[in-house]
Amino acid sequence: MWVLMGAVCLCHCVFGQLLDARGKRAPPRVICSVPGSPGMPGKPGPSGSTGADGNVGIAGRDGRDGRKGERGERGETGLKGRVGPAGKIGERGDRGLTGKRGPEGGGGDVGPHGRLGHDGEKGDQGKKGQRGKAGSCKCGSLLPKSAFSVGITSSYPVEYAPIKFNKILFNEGEHYNPLTGKYICAYPGIYYFSYDITLANKHLAIGLVQNGQYRIKTFDANTGNHDVASGSTVMYLNPEDEVWLEIFYADQNGLFADPGWTDSLFSGFLLYADTDYLDALAEDYS
Repeated sequence: MWVLMGAVCLCHCVFGQLLDARGKRAPPRVICSVPGSPGMPGKPGPSGSTGADGNVGIAGRDGRDGRKGERGERGETGLKGRVGPAGKIGERGDRGLTGKRGPEGGGGDVGPHGRLGHDGEKGDQGKKGQRGKAGSCKCGSLLPKSAFSVGITSSYPVEYAPIKFNKILFNEGEHYNPLTGKYICAYPGIYYFSYDITLANKHLAIGLVQNGQYRIKTFDANTGNHDVASGSTVMYLNPEDEVWLEIFYADQNGLFADPGWTDSLFSGFLLYADTDYLDALAEDYS
């Protein structure tokens, strides 16, 4: 390493003196020696006079941004400025969160009654209640009663129409109407009907009618001065059913009646009422 430094120093000296000789046009001389060890630094010399200002150099590149300074203290509030003109109404924003419920207001006045609502659906059947006390028996008042027996005071009535038996012998419940000649059923059940008719001078064709339908028909021939025609039947009647006697053939209307006698009769009565009807009647009285 010292050899290399010596070579460099030698070259420096030679070239330096050559250049110096050319400048002074003096005879060249070569002075070269191996440099010694560096000496101690000398005292700083006095400052020289200020040199002339040099030319302005090229502007350097922008430096990096400095760090953000600390936030300064808040300044005093300035004077309130004038209110500017109102801007255009902006678009409707999103609905905000529901606020807290406010205090409950006082009760208002009672409003007018509204219209009645529709009937609701039928509810479930409730539980059976406790059994009540047994009531007193009123068996006599529960027994339906209906019976009649009637006669007639005029002969040869109109054909194809109810015969009006106008002489009342018995009419329990007033279920036979002498103005129409019809018996009207009041209680459902089993009934018995019969008739005994005196005939004279003509044959007799008579029938028992229920609601316009013949139940029985009888033909009786007049073999002498007077004769008797009879018939009977048992049948079931519903409430409002009608029963009557009727001449059903024009040339055989031999029904005869003497005003002083009761010789032509029409009778009927209730044998027993329908059991379902009696059970329902008992529940109404219980």
